[in-house]
Amino acid sequence: MKPCVFIHTNHKQIVGATVAEYALKRNSPNADKFDVALIHTKDYDFMRAHEGQEFRRGGTTRTWRMEDLQSFTPLRFMPPKLMGYQGRAVVIDPDIFAAGDIYPLLTRDMQGKAIMCRTRGRGQAIKGAFASSVMLLDCAKLTHWDPEREFAELFEGKRDYLSWISLRMEDPETIGLFETYWNDFDKLTPETRLLHNTKRKTQPWKTGLPVDFIPAEKVRLLPGWGALMRLRRRLFGDYGLLGHYRPHPDPNQERFFFGLLRECLEKGIVTEAMLQHEMQHNHVRHDALQVVERTPTLEMKPLFA
Repeated sequence: MKPCVFIHTNHKQIVGATVAEYALKRNSPNADKFDVALIHTKDYDFMRAHEGQEFRRGGTTRTWRMEDLQSFTPLRFMPPKLMGYQGRAVVIDPDIFAAGDIYPLLTRDMQGKAIMCRTRGRGQAIKGAFASSVMLLDCAKLTHWDPEREFAELFEGKRDYLSWISLRMEDPETIGLFETYWNDFDKLTPETRLLHNTKRKTQPWKTGLPVDFIPAEKVRLLPGWGALMRLRRRLFGDYGLLGHYRPHPDPNQERFFFGLLRECLEKGIVTEAMLQHEMQHNHVRHDALQVVERTPTLEMKPLFA
C-alpha cells in the first residue's frame, strides 16, 4: 500500500484544495511513490445531520454550520479509517501548499509515535495543544479514531471541539514533533516544505471578499472579548461587522499561490469556468483571473534566486 496525503476540504476551499493537490505532486521527485486524495465534507452525511446544533469550543458555545469556512476540520481524523488502519498517511488543510518534497515526511522514522505534528505556538506543547492541520499518521496505531462517533460526542457534551482539534485528548506519549518547516505558519523561506496560509483573513485567494468565518470568541488576554463577539453574532449574524479579507503581508506568498494556480489553469486542472463559478459564490477573489494573468509561472520566476 502506498502512503497517501489527504487534503480535507469543503466547497468553499475547493480551489485551494485543488491547487494544494497539484503542488504536492509538482514539487516531489517521488510523485509516483505516494497517492493524494481529497476528503470533502459533501461525502459525509453524519456532519450534515448536526446542522444547527450547538457544541462546545474552548469554553464557549458554537452552532454547527456546514457553510462555515472551516467545516472540514473534523475530517482531519478520517485518514486512518480510509486507509483501513494500515500504512502511513499525512493529512493537511486545503490552505497548505507544498514548496518541497513531501515524501521524506511520509517515510521518516516516527520513533514509535502514532502521530507527528508541530505545536500551535510558543509554549503550547506544555499545555498539550498541538497543530493538527498537518499530521503524519501511523494508521495502525490509531484504531481508536472513529470520526463519526467522535463528531457526535461534540453535540452530546462529551468532548470539546478545541480539545479534540488540538489533540489534547490523545496520550501525549504517542505524539512526536517534526520540524516547523513541515507546517510553516504564513512563513515562506527556502527551507519551507509546506506553506500554511493559516491566518484566514489574509489568505491570498480571498482578498477583498467579505469574511465568512467566525473568529475565536475566547482570548486569554482579553477577558471581555468573548461576550462582545457573542453579542455581535446575536445582533448582526454570524459574519456581521467582520469586514473583508485583507491582502497577505508577504507578496511572495500571493505569488506562490497564483503561480501554482496559473499552472493549474494551463494544464486544465482548474478551468476558467470553475474559477468563475467560485468567484460568483465569493469563494475566490473577484480579480483572480487578472492576478493570474500578471503572475509569472514559478519556472519563469522562481520564488528564491
